[in-house]
Amino acid sequence: MDERKVFSPLEIKIATQTNGGVLTGFNPLEIKISNRKRGKSPERHGEGPRFAGSQTDVRKRHRSFLTCPVTKQFSNGAGFTLIELLVVIAIIALLMAILMPALQRVKRQARTVACQSNLHQWALIWSMYTQDNNGFFPTEVLTWRGLIQDYHKEREITLCPTATKLYTDGARPPLGAWEQTWGQPDTDVSGRPFASSYGINQWVLNTPSVVGGRVLEQLWRTPNVSGANQVLLFGDCAITGATPLDTDQPPEYDGDCANVWGTGGSVNEIRRFCMNRHSGFMNALFLDWSVKRVGLKELWTLKWHRQFDTAGPWTKAGFVESSDWPQWMRRFKDY
Repeated sequence: MDERKVFSPLEIKIATQTNGGVLTGFNPLEIKISNRKRGKSPERHGEGPRFAGSQTDVRKRHRSFLTCPVTKQFSNGAGFTLIELLVVIAIIALLMAILMPALQRVKRQARTVACQSNLHQWALIWSMYTQDNNGFFPTEVLTWRGLIQDYHKEREITLCPTATKLYTDGARPPLGAWEQTWGQPDTDVSGRPFASSYGINQWVLNTPSVVGGRVLEQLWRTPNVSGANQVLLFGDCAITGATPLDTDQPPEYDGDCANVWGTGGSVNEIRRFCMNRHSGFMNALFLDWSVKRVGLKELWTLKWHRQFDTAGPWTKAGFVESSDWPQWMRRFKDY
């Protein structure tokens, strides 16, 4: 039966076939636009009539209307918009703010490792010197730099990487390097200026005399002693060396050095070694030729001389409180 009813606006027909009352086939809905004519596309809602002779397809115009201008811009290679550039710059700035502290920390750690590498070479130098000197250290602090100059040629190992600028060039402790002290010539035998940011524990010297209330029985003189791993020999220092006492007071501020340019035998000389060059630590070489990172407060627990009290008033064993330390040192670890 071909007769069909026309519904406006759509005509829906469900075509079925039966065989003895049994459904044998089912065709999907057939949707027919009632006013469609052959060869002519229907007018869409909100769209005016098409002009005669126009070959523009409605679907093409519709797709053109939905095309994103940014996509077309990217496809044409025109670059970023101003907003997109600002977003990229903001992201880069955020990443830099996150990464810069980590990069600075890595840089400081690298300098600490380089400083410890220098001290490992100094361990070889001092070991060779004592072997060639019948097992004894130099007799005078003023001459140690001249005595060991034949044992090394690399000037770089005389400077901590965090303290390479000379005092004469405007540097100050803890990030300065010393040179030409006490009227000594400012060049060594090779004619090069000698500068260093390390110093020696003068209690290890094999000297015939001492000053400033020190006594000869306190001297170590040789590396062949018991407990050598607790005796600091050489390390970060504001000047050529010092003779610390267990009653020495800590620095009042970062870089405060008592009598830096003095001749020795003064009070509070431990401040010369209390150099905050490695985030609350200093690097040191010990009498057993080991190299360790030493906390600034830990300096008062080391065995500087034979009679040094390692449980003195500036140690936890001596009942020091964190509040007793100068403000700038209170955040450091207690020992």
